[in-house]
Amino acid sequence: MITRRTLFMAGAALTMSGLPIAQAAQSASNQGDFLFVQSAKSFSFDGSVSALTLNGVSPITFFFSDRPQRIAGNMTTAAFIPFWSKGKDSFLSDPPNADVSILAGGKLQQVIVELRDPVLHTDSLTYTIRELEGKLATRGTDVSLFIDIIGMPLTPVSYAGVGRRTFRRAVIY
Repeated sequence: MITRRTLFMAGAALTMSGLPIAQAAQSASNQGDFLFVQSAKSFSFDGSVSALTLNGVSPITFFFSDRPQRIAGNMTTAAFIPFWSKGKDSFLSDPPNADVSILAGGKLQQVIVELRDPVLHTDSLTYTIRELEGKLATRGTDVSLFIDIIGMPLTPVSYAGVGRRTFRRAVIY
């Protein structure tokens, strides 16, 4: 079980070696499943190349764990991008799903997407996406991205990853 002390100690040790905090959390225990949240002032979507760009993206990406650990923290958005590099649990081999939540005209719009190939340039973050449920508008403001977990979850917390978890449960059991 990951405790805050374990996360802090592993994070301090690995951060000094240049690794991001979330990698430190994974190194502390294989039981930690972390979800991520990114927010931006606006977004644009180019359907011809399936590119979702978060404009004015926060320099901080928040993360939190699934039960029972209940760990929460933050990391730089730049440190989040390497999760798409090669590795057993990388997003490169198993791209995450995400809920794109947009506040438009006082109404909440939600679109479920699969995220690939992030590119961060100053305060703009671009993902290549595949729309899974819903349709993205070409522009919008006040956007949040709720990104599915790293690892293999066993509890249904993130709506965006329910399908993947059901599949994995069938394989695990």
